[in-house]
Amino acid sequence: MEYWHDIQITKSWEVLKSLKGKFNFILIGGWAVYLWSRGHKSKDIDIIVDFQTLSKLKQLYDIRKNEKLRKYEIKTDEIDIDVYVKHFSSLAIPPEDVKSIKIEGFDVARLEYLLILKQEAELKRKDSEKGEKDRIDIMHILLRCDVNFKEYIAILKSYNKKEFFARLVSIVRNFREPSHFGMNQRQFKLEKNRILEKLKEAR
Repeated sequence: MEYWHDIQITKSWEVLKSLKGKFNFILIGGWAVYLWSRGHKSKDIDIIVDFQTLSKLKQLYDIRKNEKLRKYEIKTDEIDIDVYVKHFSSLAIPPEDVKSIKIEGFDVARLEYLLILKQEAELKRKDSEKGEKDRIDIMHILLRCDVNFKEYIAILKSYNKKEFFARLVSIVRNFREPSHFGMNQRQFKLEKNRILEKLKEAR
């Protein structure tokens, strides 16, 4: 079962596909996790752009600047698009430093960068419904993707985010719902132990 309603995620996916090819962007957030892991889909869209692409977006969409959160926001067809701009927005990793890879024609944040950005989102809203979805996304990355934990730790050190490591360990240890991943309790426990061992070795 999906976390969000089917109508929401179908609309969101159609909007995201409409952006592909028209604009240059790096996909982050829940849809990036989905493309990597084939886990739960997303209802919101999160992208990184440069100022040139931002100008092109402004020609087609009603874009609002969120000065407090240092991002731009678009609402189209009831779908929220958060636009993070290189050399302007403030993220755990500066947007201009986020490396990407092609998946299904999308430029998607590389796994280790995506994991850190997902952790930042989870820390900011950990007590909310979206925070729960962030933790599910993080677990999908860990369970279904081949994360290079040594690179992950190196990136954390580069941007002075070493506390993210302890938070990641805590998320794995305390996650209790294997049904999100099609596992029973025993399978899930074995997988969590495998991930924790990998984290321990990488450190």
